Amino acid sequence: QVQLVESGGGLVQAGGSLRLSCAASGRAISERTFNKYTMGWFRQAPGKERELVAAINWGDGTYYADSVKGRFTISRDNTKNTMYLQMNSLKPEDTAVYSCAADYNGPLRGGYGYWGQGTQVTVSS
Repeated sequence: QVQLVESGGGLVQAGGSLRLSCAASGRAISERTFNKYTMGWFRQAPGKERELVAAINWGDGTYYADSVKGRFTISRDNTKNTMYLQMNSLKPEDTAVYSCAADYNGPLRGGYGYWGQGTQVTVSS
């Protein structure tokens, strides 16, 4: 019902920036329904557990992990059924596979039922 596709990952030097995008589609997605989905960005590095980086709900309430506050900004464009993660001042510790996730009318820190395949972000020193 919901398909999520990430883009924008790549290789960047420490201190640089990247902008990730997550496009949502499927039978359950339209301009009238996308705004009701809570959307989140997760990341997982080798040897580390998956963690929630940032999330945004239909009312534009947001959550950020302490490690990215002041550096990352999450946003959404409901007319395009797309979510974004602007990542500035990147650090080598940010290197991970970043995945987007969605949950219909769910809490920011709650369970996510739909997942993208992920995009690799590598930050060199």
